[in-house]
Amino acid sequence: MVIAPSQSLTKPDVCETQQIRLTSQILHIGSSVSRLNPFEYVQAGKFVYLPDQESLAQTLRQRGALNDYIHRIKDREDISTLLEKTLGDKWWTAQDEDGAAIFPKTQRSLKWTTQRITDLRPMIRNGFGHHYIPGSSIKGAIRTAIAYHLLKHADTYRVPKANRVSAIEDRLRQSMGDLRRKAKFADDRLFMDELFSNYGLTYQGRNARTRQGPNTDIMRAVSVSDSAPLIEERIQREGKRPLFRNLSVVNEVIVSSRFPDYRAKYRASIYAELAFNVRTQFTLSVDHEMLSWFHHQKGMKLPFQSVEDLLQICQGFAQEQWDFEHDYWAAVQNNPEAQGRNLDFDHIRNLYEPQTCPHTLRLGWGSGLRGTTVNLCLPDELIKEVRDTCGIAAPGFEAPKSRRTIMNSQGEIRYVPGWVKLETI
Repeated sequence: MVIAPSQSLTKPDVCETQQIRLTSQILHIGSSVSRLNPFEYVQAGKFVYLPDQESLAQTLRQRGALNDYIHRIKDREDISTLLEKTLGDKWWTAQDEDGAAIFPKTQRSLKWTTQRITDLRPMIRNGFGHHYIPGSSIKGAIRTAIAYHLLKHADTYRVPKANRVSAIEDRLRQSMGDLRRKAKFADDRLFMDELFSNYGLTYQGRNARTRQGPNTDIMRAVSVSDSAPLIEERIQREGKRPLFRNLSVVNEVIVSSRFPDYRAKYRASIYAELAFNVRTQFTLSVDHEMLSWFHHQKGMKLPFQSVEDLLQICQGFAQEQWDFEHDYWAAVQNNPEAQGRNLDFDHIRNLYEPQTCPHTLRLGWGSGLRGTTVNLCLPDELIKEVRDTCGIAAPGFEAPKSRRTIMNSQGEIRYVPGWVKLETI
């Protein structure tokens, strides 16, 4: 006997899974190595190459140049002249005895600066040498956005009074003297544990006995995959120059702040691997069944129920950051003679001109103090005091004081890193 469709039971949708398209003009997600030694990369012509270290060492040993290579490593010297002498003028095309590329194309970046790179900051890569965006980075940013959302709408979600903004302010001021030593875990004690982990679990009608911790964290119900690898894609457009997606570039990042009269101040240059014109995707899931297990010990309401809720929460947090950055750049004045640098930020000001933020989240470099914490909820003066206590003091200046901007291949300050747009596919 076959049950008619109108009488059949619908299988409950216990987990919502969405494919999310992620786009960004320019990104840098740091790796486990903060910077590369001079022998770990080679710059030549239009490119910067990261060799397969094991393959390179074996090939140099076979050709009698290993001792010279080791000597240069110890002295932190550039190895390009050694490569020319040992592997020939086109050393970047060399292969090892098994026919594998010593300088894989997946680990090659276009060099967008005429400056000599002396301190290269690598971007994270997967086991195949491709850049990617770790799911943990995305999930961490989402978590911060949720915390900000809860604190901003404390009445709506019935956030316990001891963990609301006014109480956080009071406790921060009281503990300022001890904050430097415990700064890394200060937000956990102040509010994060209460907002995310102070939940009881009810499973199959029974209360599960478990300590507060990872098992009682509502973010267990959210899964975020790593992004698809950022593989370079060339798109030929009729009558136009080709468009490149997921282009790996090495470029100059300008670190700037301001003088008391708001003239821009040059502080330093950093050279970093960057992913330009990013287009990739990842999977975002909310386990509805698991989420239903959670009930807050003090009656706080769950802040999300769906993937769409998470995206809207992220959008709201991005808007707050956007407005904050707009006000900063509107106040800073160009400085054409900043230690030999032309600090012209007109393009950056134009970028922040739209009132509505066109992005959903900010990841990696550029996020800064205001994007990786809930500090936009707190008074500016308090955040300055926290910065002066825990970081590099800058009395009289806003927190954060400095910004990172990125030059284009023509040497113009054109980009700010980290803004991403998330869309369901």
